[in-house]
Amino acid sequence: WLAHRLDAAADLYTSGRVEAILVSGDNRRAGYDEPTVMRRYLASRGIPEQAIAVDYAGFDTYDTCVRARRIFGIERALLVTQDFHEPRAVAICRSVGVDADGVGDSRARNDRIGWTVSWMRERAAAIKAVVDVVSRRDPTLGRQETSVNEAIAWTREHRR
Repeated sequence: WLAHRLDAAADLYTSGRVEAILVSGDNRRAGYDEPTVMRRYLASRGIPEQAIAVDYAGFDTYDTCVRARRIFGIERALLVTQDFHEPRAVAICRSVGVDADGVGDSRARNDRIGWTVSWMRERAAAIKAVVDVVSRRDPTLGRQETSVNEAIAWTREHRR
């Protein structure tokens, strides 16, 4: 499923619809590094590493959206995720100040059992999202990042 999302993101970059890709995921423990795996996958598909920014503290959707706005300075985003997750992800991002639209990949529907379990899990995640948004909890923040702006600048310079 991750490969489907990353392929969709790569297509958006290659087609010129986006100028940079921010991959966000969990990197809390040794030996588990989602963002680096995502960056390597995109690079293997021909996306220049200079066009890929990495968020190592996107532990859940709320964290990713808050960090995108407050740490990476993103004001507008096109989110790529599974179709069942897209409405929640877009709503969370909008609630924290990111003007977001979504691209929902539906290829996971081919895995009927996995998709059904994930769809059901999404119902509980929606409740958590409401709590997160209403409470305005602070995720792990850290220092300001310029990597998204640098990726955009690199793309603009090299797409001419």
